[in-house]
Amino acid sequence: MRSHFFAYISRMRFIQRWALMRNTAPENVQEHSHQAAVLAHALAVIRNEKFGGRLDPGLAAAAALYHDAAEILTGDMPTPIKYDNPAIRSAYKEVEAVAADKLLRLLPQELQGWYRPLLTEVDPEIGRLVKAADKLSAHIKCVEELKAGNTEFREAAAQTRKALESYGLPEVDYFLEHFLESFSLTLDELK
Repeated sequence: MRSHFFAYISRMRFIQRWALMRNTAPENVQEHSHQAAVLAHALAVIRNEKFGGRLDPGLAAAAALYHDAAEILTGDMPTPIKYDNPAIRSAYKEVEAVAADKLLRLLPQELQGWYRPLLTEVDPEIGRLVKAADKLSAHIKCVEELKAGNTEFREAAAQTRKALESYGLPEVDYFLEHFLESFSLTLDELK
């Protein structure tokens, strides 16, 4: 039996994010997922080293790599629409769940157990960290767009920052304090 799972996963690069916004640098779901994975890994490491956590950074990174995989089948719904109405949000969550399950079923039976925790049954604590990494990635995108002079992202930057601060995760606060400012610097300023 042939499996189309990884061919579908490779199509993440065709799903554009921030569709309702003018972008100076377009971003696709594959790029975003990579950054979210890097950030989720970092947040898990920070939690473990600074705040006595016991999370698996590799699992956090892998879960973040696949956190938007369902969008291969659904597309990316803009945040203002997705979260504006509880009925839309609930319906979209159902659609995403069906899409994630469809992707999972594309794998041979013997591999599905390895991918189920990444696509459909994410551990709640890892899920919370991935959600924070996802929002942090969005905030970094806003910071970079503002750095490029695109004021279209001003309100999104304020909203994503407020959301990050409301999570109550010390590893997120640590990242914001120690690493975020660098994203607003030019390459020459990063010396």
